Amino acid sequence: MKLFYATLALSLLSLQAFAQDLFPGRGTAFQDEIVPRVDIIIPQASLDEILAPGNEESDFEHEATFIFTDDEEADTVQQIGFRLRGNTSRFSDKKSFKVSFNTFMSQQWKGLEKLNLNGEHNDPTISRAKICTALLKDMRVPAPRANHVALYINDEYRGLYANVEHIDEEFVERRFGNKDGNLYKCLYPADLAYLGEDPEAYKIAPSGRRVYDLITNEDEDDYSDIANFISVLTQTELSDLPCELEAIFNVDTYLRALAFDVLSGNWDGYYNKNNFYLYHNTATGKFEYIPYDLDNTLGIDWLGVDWTMQDIYNWKPGNEDRPLIDRLLQVSDYRARFTYYVEEFMLTIFNASSLFGEFDEMRALLEPFVAQDDFYPLDYGFDLDDFNNGFNSQTDYDHTDYGIKAFVSARRNQAFQQLEDLNPAPYLFEARSNLPSTGQEVSFQVNTQDNGSISEITLCYQTPSTGETCLNMLDNGQLGDGNANDGIYGLFIDAFDEATEITWYITATDNEGASQRHPLCGNFTTEVSIGGLQLAINEYMASNDATISDEADEFDDWVEIHNYSNTSINLGRRYLSDNPDLPTKWAFPDITLEPGTFLLVWADDDEEQGPLHTNFKLDADGEFIGIFDTDASGNILIDGTEFGPQESDVAIGRLPNGTGAFQVVSPTPGASNEPVSASNGIQLQVFNVYPNPTAQQIWVNTPESGSYQANLTDAAGRIVAQYDWTGQEFEINFIGPSGMYFLSIQEEGQTIFTTKVLKK
Repeated sequence: MKLFYATLALSLLSLQAFAQDLFPGRGTAFQDEIVPRVDIIIPQASLDEILAPGNEESDFEHEATFIFTDDEEADTVQQIGFRLRGNTSRFSDKKSFKVSFNTFMSQQWKGLEKLNLNGEHNDPTISRAKICTALLKDMRVPAPRANHVALYINDEYRGLYANVEHIDEEFVERRFGNKDGNLYKCLYPADLAYLGEDPEAYKIAPSGRRVYDLITNEDEDDYSDIANFISVLTQTELSDLPCELEAIFNVDTYLRALAFDVLSGNWDGYYNKNNFYLYHNTATGKFEYIPYDLDNTLGIDWLGVDWTMQDIYNWKPGNEDRPLIDRLLQVSDYRARFTYYVEEFMLTIFNASSLFGEFDEMRALLEPFVAQDDFYPLDYGFDLDDFNNGFNSQTDYDHTDYGIKAFVSARRNQAFQQLEDLNPAPYLFEARSNLPSTGQEVSFQVNTQDNGSISEITLCYQTPSTGETCLNMLDNGQLGDGNANDGIYGLFIDAFDEATEITWYITATDNEGASQRHPLCGNFTTEVSIGGLQLAINEYMASNDATISDEADEFDDWVEIHNYSNTSINLGRRYLSDNPDLPTKWAFPDITLEPGTFLLVWADDDEEQGPLHTNFKLDADGEFIGIFDTDASGNILIDGTEFGPQESDVAIGRLPNGTGAFQVVSPTPGASNEPVSASNGIQLQVFNVYPNPTAQQIWVNTPESGSYQANLTDAAGRIVAQYDWTGQEFEINFIGPSGMYFLSIQEEGQTIFTTKVLKK
């Protein structure tokens, strides 16, 4: 197979568009460069009851105190719930525990309601679950975060534990931006087999608990969505399956998850009809597949199977049915795309050069904690040699024939031999347009992935009054498509003079003739609204590392608002939001924008820093940003856009200001947008502005003489002063209140420098 060696972060983007944060950072709770300490303080009588023989299956929560200590500080949470958790681990000597912050009080810790403290008693490395959660992130599959902690109960060291994120409504809201959908915990024997059209049939509970256990919306107890999903999956004619299934299921993420399963040897997931979640994402109407409980991986075996040898295309035991695998891999394009992911993951992630160094660092970090873990040997007799061998080669135990490194090497060798020579059609995802008003250009973008080279991508569109027009999309970095040759294609079309509806789709063909349509069935729709207030999202930067800092010298995300009308516009009682379903998320202060002026707003989730700091951040992985009108107007959208993945310190703005389509521009926060040089990018002269902060006077100096113009604007976008000078140095005196100002310098009509000035 030919492979497309694009940057992995781009080529492995998830289908889920504009999620809140599919892969959130580790934060305090899941930091993995150290081993934090977790203390549980609990009455001894309560602990004795938890550990008493005969109480292994009790879920009764006892009140306790939780203390989390890292290199920075100790956090204490009172009145938490504490109990056993797990399945076989309940009967082990090294127990696993559930921490519930919200049992006795309505509280969270670090945005979490629960934690899973897993003893990992089967795994001599205590690391497979942690490793697999990191692999899933690299493979762009939403999964729990995990790290290691040293657990103490009543000041007694209970050993090294895996701290694994709990999957609940907070988990799905953090990943998908909503939590009102149905979340199902799927446990044995969850094979997704068809049980009829009646939703009640899927409430089966052969072991006293439901196979598809509804975690959210329990009062409604409505299983019609999962019944429909299984019906579509199993009863649809194969020729119609892609159209029908992709409307209700995130197929691409599951193909990645399946590639993870076959490479990591994760047999205790869907292979075993066990241990996965399904979430009905209300933002997309699609089910999301979420794997969990990943300790039986990377060579752990209880079934007498050599998982390095298992057929990657037949991931099920014997002749049992697994419709989610069987039916998807019968679709030629899905089979080819799955093959692509398996090979791509092996070349870029699942290999010695990518993983073995990390394994060595993890082993060295954890070894001192294992050496002191008196509970570590109790279940199987593990010792420190087993811990080290568990990473490198093998142990003497029947269920761990492979050390982790040995498994990775052996599995790669077999999987490469099993790969079929297939050519997947170009994969198109995250198609988007702006949200234009009359008089604004319309822009379209789409992300692409292919194992070879794409020969052509075409956008076809029409309105109720026009026939279909098809135009080529380009990846040249000049059509709102990011950088040239980055796999993102773009196209601009002229503005419409009246409100209308644009229906559109995109097709792609690769050099071997394989083609794809997006969406597979139907069309996308873009509404061109009647132009109201001429107020625009004019420029934004969703990953500001070094371009411009705010009053606190922090490099935060920012959005520039522009009044492109010839009248003043008051922003009071209007809103800015990153969620179209929550238009009133952040209210503008009572500021009036004069005609032609600009306002810089810091999207930093830090309102305490000032009136122009929002209560949300922008997501560099892509999301929505929009201006919404007053409550009296029904909070209608004034202007907005959806954007895809962003690079650091790259500004996206409209050209021309206010009405043009979004594209990469020279960063000019608080000033008129300027195009990036077509040859070498933005060419900025080096200006020295001093003293800054200042009481009144500043000097502007550049090594080269020239003819310059400068605008000094306040934080509300009002022009305070304008200057012209010829030469290298110029003195500026301005009188005004203390605060932040922006100085932009132009030469021959092009902005070549911008900076903030703080007036004492």
